[in-house]
Amino acid sequence: MFLWIILAVLTAAVAAVLLATLARSARSSAPDRAGEIAVYRDQLAELERDRDHGLISAAEAEYAKAEIGRRLLAVAGEAEKGADCPTARTGMTATGVAVTLLVPAVGLSLYLLLGSPQLPDQPLEARLENPGNNMALLVAKAERHLAQNPNDGAGWDLLAPIYFKAMRLGDAELAYRNAIRLLGTSPERLAGLGETLIAANDGIVTEDARLAFEESIRLQPNNPRARFYVALGLEQAGRNEEARTAFEAIAADSPTDAPWMDLIRQHIAATGGAPAETAEAPKGPTADDMAAAGEMSEGDRQDMIRGMVDSLAARLQEDPNNLEGWLRLVRSYSVLGDKDKAAEALRTGLRNFPAEGDEGRQLIALAREVGLAVEGVTQ
Repeated sequence: MFLWIILAVLTAAVAAVLLATLARSARSSAPDRAGEIAVYRDQLAELERDRDHGLISAAEAEYAKAEIGRRLLAVAGEAEKGADCPTARTGMTATGVAVTLLVPAVGLSLYLLLGSPQLPDQPLEARLENPGNNMALLVAKAERHLAQNPNDGAGWDLLAPIYFKAMRLGDAELAYRNAIRLLGTSPERLAGLGETLIAANDGIVTEDARLAFEESIRLQPNNPRARFYVALGLEQAGRNEEARTAFEAIAADSPTDAPWMDLIRQHIAATGGAPAETAEAPKGPTADDMAAAGEMSEGDRQDMIRGMVDSLAARLQEDPNNLEGWLRLVRSYSVLGDKDKAAEALRTGLRNFPAEGDEGRQLIALAREVGLAVEGVTQ
């Protein structure tokens, strides 16, 4: 009963506010017309002064005077009509009152007829027991389980990549570290931890990230994903010769048509190596490139490609005047099926290379080729 009293008071308060607003609007309509009439009269007087001082010609003055006079007569006529028909405002107010009172009355009646006011709320416990396909509830269920069973390494191992994809980087780092502590190290867990640390530090390979990747390489020496980040850390530290050697070693051990080869060649050139193989405009990883990604498992292959593409996106943030990079990034996200990121890359690229120029037209042509909507993007 107390709840119904509160709801009734709140409904009455809202209705009172609406009625007061309607009444205020009705009272203020006449002064608004009077103000318009005064403005037009001032304009006529100012027009006469301008003509007397020779600021405008007589013909221009007559034309402007006629236009202002037409508007003045129209406003004056409406004001006179409103004065002669006082029931107009009364009718509007009556309509507002009816609507204001009718809506809560009808809503309450329908709720009492169709609703279930005596049905208790479904507690979180019940919703967590049957989360269905609701990812937020699935994560909440896993989190609740881990709160009660903090030593369940499999649970932490499951949540860590989900946290990373949701950019909950602090939670992802904690989950990876707990999974490693409870289940032991593995190339996947170490690489995931390293990428989380890099993402949390704006693309910088920190010391902890480097150690994680080096341990991943120790467990899986031919892991190009971990080797790439170790080489990237050397490049960021200014150790270009060591970085170039590391990138060249990755290139030597990779298939010539591997999807990460264009990026590797770019880093070789950036660290002082021969850029001969990068003379042709790089093309992003295609479906055939992805299928030819060495002997990696499907999950590792997708993670590797995603890591390469994200690394390219990070480099473009630092050096946005790279048309070939934007073209490759748009195509890569499209091949991965991430249309939202492809569209965002297109918009960012067009901010650096406007659509009116040759470079911008290349971006627009590529967008049409991969099936991205370009309407409104160039605005």
